[in-house]
Amino acid sequence: MDEFDLPQIRGDAASRLASEDLAPYSQTELTQRIALLEAEIARVKGHRDKAAAHRAAADALFGGPKAGGT
Repeated sequence: MDEFDLPQIRGDAASRLASEDLAPYSQTELTQRIALLEAEIARVKGHRDKAAAHRAAADALFGGPKAGGT
């Protein structure tokens, strides 16, 4: 079976988390969940910043898009 034959997951992880019922969770579990989500936000921001720096370095080296680009 090719990977294209597999069912496609709809929505991303953040969308699925946002729709989850939080009622069953205790206050401690919610606090732990918040800490995990904050750590994930920091990880994503770090990756975004690293990617932006990499892109800026490539643009500087190879003469990438100019500001105000036409």
